[in-house]
Amino acid sequence: MSAKLSARMVQSIHAVLRNALEHAVREELIMRNVAKLVKTPAPSYRTGKGLSPAQAKLVLKELREHRLHALYVLALLLGMRRGELLGLRWSAVDLERGTLTVLTNLQRVGGELRLVLPKTRSSERTIPLPPLAVSALRAHQERQAQERAAAGMAWQENGLVFPSRIGTPYEPDNLRRSWDPVRKRLGLDLRFHDLRHTCITLLLDLGVPVHVVQQIAGHSDHGVTMQVYAHASLDEQRKALGRLEDRLA
Repeated sequence: MSAKLSARMVQSIHAVLRNALEHAVREELIMRNVAKLVKTPAPSYRTGKGLSPAQAKLVLKELREHRLHALYVLALLLGMRRGELLGLRWSAVDLERGTLTVLTNLQRVGGELRLVLPKTRSSERTIPLPPLAVSALRAHQERQAQERAAAGMAWQENGLVFPSRIGTPYEPDNLRRSWDPVRKRLGLDLRFHDLRHTCITLLLDLGVPVHVVQQIAGHSDHGVTMQVYAHASLDEQRKALGRLEDRLA
């Protein structure tokens, strides 16, 4: 009995094939990209949990002296994915202009950690860096220089912003392990990925236009942004109904 692929898996396979055929079109190996004619089922997305602004501040305060403090700052302020953070190169960061460009993604391919291109064109994006992120990255740059000096000949330069202590790609599972004790100390039942949910949800709560949030998050379209993240808290619903009651009273 054959297993049925999920809508999300079908969409991912179609995206890979579509991108491959698009490359073949650009190289003039084929005349048209027939994958663009195929309609794929829309995946259903699970709404993630998120931190309140007070909880997010507490997390950053708790991690102020952590080796990966800057990584957590980018996760909460920019909503970057785990693979995007661990695949980020210094060459894609401009601290003078205050910008960061997502160009690579760290993934396990064939049992090895490799830097690959983002899954979709919309994932490749340039994001402005808030002052808090710039200062965190500058401090991290100094810390990394000290680690490079301490490692000596063992250091393997890969140009990564968040490598291991010897410059090699950082094991994704170790990032989860670095987050677990923090969330337990603070009594939080959240995954590392929920830091991304936090960023996007708080931006929407602040009234930031959906198309702007979409570009920051690197979503393929604003429908994904709204489907996954546009859920109102009970407090927000209560305020909204209170405003309606005032209008009708």
